[in-house]
Amino acid sequence: MTDRPQLRFFLDECVPDSVGRVLSDSGHFVILLREAGATGSPDPLVCALAEANDAILVSLDGDMKQIARDAGVSKGRFAQLSLLKLSCEAVHAASRVAEAMTLVEHEWMVPRQAGERRLFVEIRKSVIRTFR
Repeated sequence: MTDRPQLRFFLDECVPDSVGRVLSDSGHFVILLREAGATGSPDPLVCALAEANDAILVSLDGDMKQIARDAGVSKGRFAQLSLLKLSCEAVHAASRVAEAMTLVEHEWMVPRQAGERRLFVEIRKSVIRTFR
């Protein structure tokens, strides 16, 4: 059996605590925005905090997908931003993350070219999509 990577996740304030428990129970390190003392922060600051912590941003916020997409196609401000975008109902977020965990870990391990975003996965009600 191969070793699973230990990932760092930065949970936006809109993400249920149950998602953080799924991630930490899977052996990953979790940082909560509200514990970082930055609740109510604008999206660009949340992205900057995730990047500064070398963590994958987890968000239910619809705007985050556009920010990550914009960063992924340019040498823009968040060129290193990694995103786990939850596009499902909050009540289903933890179970959907649990179902997608091996894919997320795999995507993290896929080699990328220098300067590319490390991870961009979107989890919907019945679809899990990766963007490379």
